Amino acid sequence: MHIPSLRHIAPCFLFFAILLTAQGVQAQQDDAKVDTSYYMTIDAANYDSLLNNFYMQQFRRSASRHQNRRASMMYADFDNIPDSVFVRRLQSLHTVVPMTYNSEVRAYIKVYVRLMSRRLDAMLSLSEYYFPLFEETLDRYKVPEELKYLTIVESALNPLATSRAGAAGLWQFIYTTGKHYDLEISSLVDERRDPYKSTVAAARYLRTLYDMYDDWQLAMAAYNCGPGNVNKAIARSGGKHTFWEIYPYLPRETRGYIPKYIGATYVMNYYHEHGLVAGHYDIPVRVDTIHLHSDVHLAVVEKFTGIPCEQLRQLNPQFRTNVIPASSRTYALSLPAGKTSAFLQMEDTIYKVSKDTISKNAVVQLSSGTIVYHKVRKGETFSSIAKKYGVSVSSLRRWNGKGRNSTLKVGTRLKIHLPASEARSAQSSTEEKPDKPSAVDTAAVAADTAATPKEKPAAKPQAVYYTVKKGDNLSKVADRYSTTPQKIRQLNGLKNDVIRIGQRLRVK
Repeated sequence: MHIPSLRHIAPCFLFFAILLTAQGVQAQQDDAKVDTSYYMTIDAANYDSLLNNFYMQQFRRSASRHQNRRASMMYADFDNIPDSVFVRRLQSLHTVVPMTYNSEVRAYIKVYVRLMSRRLDAMLSLSEYYFPLFEETLDRYKVPEELKYLTIVESALNPLATSRAGAAGLWQFIYTTGKHYDLEISSLVDERRDPYKSTVAAARYLRTLYDMYDDWQLAMAAYNCGPGNVNKAIARSGGKHTFWEIYPYLPRETRGYIPKYIGATYVMNYYHEHGLVAGHYDIPVRVDTIHLHSDVHLAVVEKFTGIPCEQLRQLNPQFRTNVIPASSRTYALSLPAGKTSAFLQMEDTIYKVSKDTISKNAVVQLSSGTIVYHKVRKGETFSSIAKKYGVSVSSLRRWNGKGRNSTLKVGTRLKIHLPASEARSAQSSTEEKPDKPSAVDTAAVAADTAATPKEKPAAKPQAVYYTVKKGDNLSKVADRYSTTPQKIRQLNGLKNDVIRIGQRLRVK
C-alpha cells in the first residue's frame, strides 16, 4: 500500500485548516449578526413602548424638534470612523469594568447610535430621573456606578418592560430571583417594577456574583444567564477566568451581553460625537413619598390632589392596578415634589373615599385578566364557590393564602382570578345591593371599575383585527392599539410572543 509523503499531505491539511478556520470565523460573525438583530428588535420594542408613557405623550411635541438630519448623515459615515477613535474614547471613561474594544463591540455601538437617533431625548431625560437613585444604591453595596448602564441593556429604562421569559422591571428580574431578593410579587403589587427596591435587589445580586468570580464582566455575564451557565463555560474552557476567554462556551445571548453593555455605555457618553442632539422631556426629577397606612385608590388621589392618575401610575409602576392595598402592610406612594401637601391636607378623606370606592366595586382590572372579590355567605364552601366561578379549589385556596385544613367564615372576602371576558357576568351574579351613597360622590372616581348591577350592561365591543407586517413584533402591535401583549396572546390563544408576517391577529 502506498503511503503518501508528508510533503504531499501537508498542503491538504493546510487547505482544510484554513477552510475550517474561515468557516468558524464566518459562523461567529453570523452569530454576532443574529445577536445584533435580536437585540435591536427587543430594544426597539422597549423604547417604542416607553415613548407611549405619560411624560413622552405630554412633551413629545416640544422634544421632536431635536430630531435632525445630521444624526442620519453621521450614521451613514459610521463605517469610516477608525477603530483607534473608539479605543481612545472608551479608555477615556476610566471605569472599573474593562471597556474592551473589538469588532463585536463596534457592531453594538453602531446599533445604539441608530437606536438613539430617535430616542435619545427620552433616554437622557429618564437617566436624569433614575441614574442618581442607581448611583447612590450601587455605591452603598460597593458596586461600580457604571453598572447603571445595565438598565439600558436590560429594559431601556422602561420599568414596565417584560421579557419573553417573564423577567420584569428596570433590572429584569425573573420571578424566582425576585422572590429570593425579597421583592413582593402578587396580583396587585410587583416590586420588580419598583425603581428603588429593584435597584437594591440588583445591587445585592451583582455584589454576590462579583464575590463569586472576582471579575465584573463575569458577574454581569452571570447576571444575564445565571452562575450555572458561567461555571459550565469556565469548565469547558479549561478553567479560564475572563469573559473573553470563556466567550465561545457561553449561551449566544450572553456572548452579546457584554459587548452590548459596552456599546450602551459608549453611546450614553459620546452621543454628541455622532451628531445626536438631545432635547428634554419634563419628567419630575424630584419626587416625595407618602407612607400609606390604609387602602388607596389612585383615582381618588387624582380627585383630591389634581395629579393625573396616569402620572401616578408612571411614578409608581410597582402597583399593577389603581388599588394600593396598604391596609395589609405599609406602602410608599411617590408624588411629584410639591404635591405632598395637597395629599396630606386631604389624607383622611382620601382614605375614607378610597375605602368606599373599593368596597362598592368588587372587580379590579388587571393587565392580564380580572380579580373578583366574593363575600362568603352562610352554607358556602371552598368547593361550592370554586364551582360557581369555574376555578379549582386548590387555586382558590392559593390565591387567598388558605391551607388544606383552613375553614371559611361567613363574611370573608375571597380573591378570585378570572379572564377579563368573564368578569362582568361574575360580578352581576355575586354583587350585593349597593349601600346608601355617602355624602362624597364616589362615582366620578370609580370610572375604571365595573358598573353596578343597576346600570345597563355595556354593548359588546366590536372586534378589531390586524394583519402582521414585516418588522412587527407583539409589543409594537400592542402599543399601536393601546393594549398589551398579554391581552393579544389571550385573545388569539398564543402560547408565546412569536408572530409571523401575514398572520391575522385580534387586537381588541
